[in-house]
Amino acid sequence: MSSEHLWSAPVPLAVAMRPAHLDDVVGQDHALTPGSPLRKLADSTHRGVANSVILWGPPGTGKTTLASVVARSSGRKFVELSAVTAGVKDVREVLDSARREGEISGLAPVLFLDEIHRFSKAQQDALLPGVENGVVVLVAATTENPSFSVIQPLLSRSIMVTLKPLGPADIALVMDRALADQRGLSGEYLLQDEAKEMMVRLSGGDARKALTALEASAMVAASGSEARPAMITEEHVAQALDRAIVRYDHNGDQHYDVISAFIKSVRGSDADAALHYLARMIDAGEDPRFIARRLIILASEDIGLADPNAVTLAVQVAQAVALIGMPEGRIPLSQATIYLALAPKSNAAYVAINEAQDRIRQGGFGEVPSALRDAHYSGAKTLGHGAGYRYPHDNPAGIEAQHYAPEPIRGEQYYRPSSRGFEAELEKRHRAILEILAQAANKEV
Repeated sequence: MSSEHLWSAPVPLAVAMRPAHLDDVVGQDHALTPGSPLRKLADSTHRGVANSVILWGPPGTGKTTLASVVARSSGRKFVELSAVTAGVKDVREVLDSARREGEISGLAPVLFLDEIHRFSKAQQDALLPGVENGVVVLVAATTENPSFSVIQPLLSRSIMVTLKPLGPADIALVMDRALADQRGLSGEYLLQDEAKEMMVRLSGGDARKALTALEASAMVAASGSEARPAMITEEHVAQALDRAIVRYDHNGDQHYDVISAFIKSVRGSDADAALHYLARMIDAGEDPRFIARRLIILASEDIGLADPNAVTLAVQVAQAVALIGMPEGRIPLSQATIYLALAPKSNAAYVAINEAQDRIRQGGFGEVPSALRDAHYSGAKTLGHGAGYRYPHDNPAGIEAQHYAPEPIRGEQYYRPSSRGFEAELEKRHRAILEILAQAANKEV
């Protein structure tokens, strides 16, 4: 059976199922509340100047859909440009045409500009007069932070609307609609629960990717059976996407077992095993931000001061993943995984804070020494606050022998450096500092 017979329209399923009304848009309720910029722009009774909008969000969250629905609902002409192919000449031609259209209809056309972050400064400058003078209502889409990719004059004349990745329930709803709707599969197919869960995972919050997977899987199911409705199974999905089925329950044992094995492999310095579990999670559609957060925790808990750069790298990788998204985000995740696996290990900082907290819970605390108390507020000095404090920078060593801890816990040691990596150097310094601080106790004897 050919793909054109799977649904009524001879277009890709993702295009055929594009919502026609704002109320049909899934997963972006926060951007479509009454009185929101997009609602106002879609109001056909609003004849005045409309605000331009920049839609910022990951792929497949509905940026193009929202732009086209808004244009149709508003009664305005819809013009579309792609920043990948359009040049300055194209922008000027669109603005000239829009000016003529506005003079005739009394409404400025909606100009949808996809991937505005790919526009150079010169191209964005050419667009600015049309937006500034209300010749067009710009609805621009970008997957990159507009604060860095859109010129400030254009940004200040637009309202930024942030779109969220679609959740699993949203993706499932999109697929359910496509299965039942006359524009889609028209009830000709049933979807096995395991197959649906697999496609939801692999979509990564991208509705277009989910519908593309559903379309391809339906074609495989159709070729193997003449019965209707045909059942789409996990095997059909795997065959359609040319990949092995990765069994992975986000809320069950697999989720916890695989992330546990991943962290323990990095902690155990086995980079290859860690990469195996990383690939397994990525292919199963695990949230890359979750993986990045766990790497940040590991960098402090298991590496710590043995390599102080570890947590810095982990944080930078988390930011990179949030900025570029998937699938490219797998590359910095791999970089961080390898680096952290091969880094020297120390859990001394983790143990130290745990022991310090345990001591507090056991009642191990006392009054802050008077010399360390704040002496700046009114009346503090009359209470003796700050009296006797010795400024460490006045000492050539930069360390002053005085009591810093409350009396009940003086002499207790929580941080015990390892001898691995950079922490070996810290261990020498820590030992020397303890000897200097101990002089304060010796002076009292």
